Amino acid sequence: MRGLFVTGTDTGVGKTGLSAALLAAIAATGDPVRAYKPVLTGLDEIPAPRGAASWPPDHELLASAAGMRAEEVAPLRYGPAASPHLAAGLASERIDPAALLACARATAADTTLIVEGVGGLLVPLVDDYTICDLAAALELPVIIAARPGLGTINHTLLTLRAARAAQLDVRAVVLTPWPQQPDAIERSNRETIERLGEIEVATLGLLASPAVTELAQAGAELPWRRWLAPA
Repeated sequence: MRGLFVTGTDTGVGKTGLSAALLAAIAATGDPVRAYKPVLTGLDEIPAPRGAASWPPDHELLASAAGMRAEEVAPLRYGPAASPHLAAGLASERIDPAALLACARATAADTTLIVEGVGGLLVPLVDDYTICDLAAALELPVIIAARPGLGTINHTLLTLRAARAAQLDVRAVVLTPWPQQPDAIERSNRETIERLGEIEVATLGLLASPAVTELAQAGAELPWRRWLAPA
């Protein structure tokens, strides 16, 4: 399977924007690419505005970037903004990790697959199966989305530690949204994570709109070809 698994240090740290930018950049080269977000929660909430543009729900944004139908991207969709196992429980359902793995492999057939996780690595899908377990089973290189500001060093290094303990192949951390003029804390955070985490740290700027052309332009600035290459 060829692709990337995008996780984050927390919820709301830019995983979807990063995933969409990667999808759009790859699609712009003419290479076939597919998106997969195994579980989506929070559909009952109105998406927070980002700048002047109106942003769609995560699965619709990923679908637009990959040229797919939204329902193909996220097989499990829940209204409450809750962890996957709780959202499923509120719907009187139980998530089946084996089914999610099978769906990912079917989606990835003969193409590049960008998988966006849910929250952080230790978020449970069921009590004994986490997002980290899913990433390990898929055996895709991992990209970690993280905030650039205060607090990100601890969150990012903890995520790196958990990923490496699970023997995940972490290729890079992406700080987002990276400001045009980063301050001293943001510059120091980038350098510190790179040095102490012994990891490449890239940046992704603020995405002003969900237009595919803008997503592709932003994603083209990332070294995704190198991240996709075999270790």
